[in-house]
Amino acid sequence: MNKIGGDRMNISDTIIQLAKDNNGFITSAAITEKGISRGNLKKLVDEGKLERSVRGVYILPEVWGDEFVDLQARFKKGIFSNETALFLWDLTDRTPNRYDMCFPNNYNLTNVRNEGVNCARVKQEWYDEGKTQIQSPGGNKIMVYSMERTLCDILRKRGGLEKGIVAEAFKRYVIRNDKNIPLLSEYAKKFHVEDKVRTYLEVLI
Repeated sequence: MNKIGGDRMNISDTIIQLAKDNNGFITSAAITEKGISRGNLKKLVDEGKLERSVRGVYILPEVWGDEFVDLQARFKKGIFSNETALFLWDLTDRTPNRYDMCFPNNYNLTNVRNEGVNCARVKQEWYDEGKTQIQSPGGNKIMVYSMERTLCDILRKRGGLEKGIVAEAFKRYVIRNDKNIPLLSEYAKKFHVEDKVRTYLEVLI
């Protein structure tokens, strides 16, 4: 009996430690990968040691929720893009009302759309281009398209963005120390927006 109780305690401690090692977040998928029953998560929630953030994502009580991490945990193939990526790279002051994410061409978007995400499928050969890991505003690891890829994407977007948003994004980009103009030019050629990119750069550089 003591051994079983001890095992349960060890499992609980393991889950809490995994959450601490992941900035206070733990997912049911991560628990399953460790060979631990998901029922232990409910037990920890009932005990007040974890809180359910969204479906499949749990946080320590002292941790503030992070919507970027919630979405990333639920939709692992998703990459933050377009206006959301501009916000994450500090290329705009506009906080996104809805998050933008891109997915592989064969991905089922039903659940993503149900979460109110602006989502799009991307050609397989373009999906990984510019995929970058950064920290969310809450300090957690998420996937986003690079600044260079994002600038090209917003010029390709159907209907386009307001010119003021695009101009401000390029203006902020060119004064950054971590800009990569050759890479931007490479993506511009690949995504067929060379003339548009050149128009903005000629004014700013």
